[in-house]
Amino acid sequence: MNIKIKNLTHAYDVNVLDDLHLDLDGYHAIGIIGISGSGKSTLLRILAGIEKPNQGTVEINGQFADDKHYKQNIGFVFQSHTLFPHLTLLENITIVLEKTRGIDKQTAKKTAIENLTRLGLDDQKDKRPNKVSGGQAQRASIARALSVNPDILFLDEPTSSLDPILTDEVLSSVEKLKGLGKDFIFVTHVISFVKDFADYVLYMDQGVIAEQGTPDMLDNPKTDALKNFMNKVR
Repeated sequence: MNIKIKNLTHAYDVNVLDDLHLDLDGYHAIGIIGISGSGKSTLLRILAGIEKPNQGTVEINGQFADDKHYKQNIGFVFQSHTLFPHLTLLENITIVLEKTRGIDKQTAKKTAIENLTRLGLDDQKDKRPNKVSGGQAQRASIARALSVNPDILFLDEPTSSLDPILTDEVLSSVEKLKGLGKDFIFVTHVISFVKDFADYVLYMDQGVIAEQGTPDMLDNPKTDALKNFMNKVR
């Protein structure tokens, strides 16, 4: 995965991202960490093309993040599942494939079942979201994101609303996806997952990338900001 960020600035009432620059190549699972309000989720949404920055450019694998074709080749999983409550897990996936990708009903169903099975949900496919656990609903969201066969899967703190047991359930399922040949960019507060899954880490602090490198940097922080952060999360 190749990522080029130039002069990236974004603000709401105050600056959330402040003149970011980044040039990465060859990494396949990039973790973004930092305290609440550090800008990590905003950066993720901009990288995914969901949000447009006030200033600067984002280019991933030779395409700008606001390009229509680029957006069709990514999958995004939000902090809380965004499943349609009146549809089953299976229907939540098939409707997306039929309506947004123009896939016929039979193929859509086959693809949906394959991805639900991959996430350990084949026996839950005919249940509605309120009849499964939070972890299962979030795994269904991941299955739905995978069903469009994305080049890159974005995950925005997918376990933020889950207890430790369900968190482990979801993250263990994500780890099993590494063999699919997809690229991943994710935000999480679970440092053990970052160490196990990421091959590159961005540490955000007050709207800037304060430190970056391979996951072993978390054991030997160079900045006081990352040292303090690691002391709090250990």
